[in-house]
Amino acid sequence: MAESPPPPLSRLAPAALFLDFDGTLVELADAPDAIAVPGGLKPLLDRLSARLEGRLAIVSGRALDDLRRHIGPAAAVLSGSHGAELLYADGRRVPVAAPPGLASARAEIRRFAAGDSGLLVEEKPAGVALHYRLAPERGPAVGDFLRSLAERSGLALQRGKMVAELRPTGADKGAAVRRLMAEPPFAGARPVFVGDDLTDEDAFEAAAGLGGAGVLVGPERPTAARWRLDGVAGVTGWLEAAADG
Repeated sequence: MAESPPPPLSRLAPAALFLDFDGTLVELADAPDAIAVPGGLKPLLDRLSARLEGRLAIVSGRALDDLRRHIGPAAAVLSGSHGAELLYADGRRVPVAAPPGLASARAEIRRFAAGDSGLLVEEKPAGVALHYRLAPERGPAVGDFLRSLAERSGLALQRGKMVAELRPTGADKGAAVRRLMAEPPFAGARPVFVGDDLTDEDAFEAAAGLGGAGVLVGPERPTAARWRLDGVAGVTGWLEAAADG
């Protein structure tokens, strides 16, 4: 189990900070577009980036354009689609190509979800997610369907909180952390990844492997994270203290 709480970020210097978005910086909602982004989030991110000399990244399962729409211009690297998309703070963008088999997989998922108001299909440039937060009893059926579809399409199955997703193999949050940690200004720092979901476990492991650690957000559970915070409010308080030095 993860220890609670994490130490002040200043004690981990030089730190590189990687933050999940949904469930970490903003509260989860019934649908991806239903979230409420706190008005103080962007100023907080800008202050953190300045304090960390640019070693700040938001690594989300959301599509990059969707993430950017909610955050706006920020002094941080933005990584979307579980690391498949990357936008640097200076505007450089790493192009992403749809993997083979994605178009047909999307069509099958749309047919599977058709007429079921409890299922929500979220299409991304390199993947497709099926949310069942409004119909949690559909979870086993969704998992079985996407597991079979992943095997047939050659895509990877990614499970999360009330969501399952097909994405390119090798595109996960851990890969995003390792990529950024090999580049300035992140190289040579200690990576700290903060996230709440099963999708963040790859990043927790990557951070630990690079001499850093993960911070789990939410209730205790088996995890590769070293530390834990209770929820979004706890994350915000910890980040505010870090930004203030």
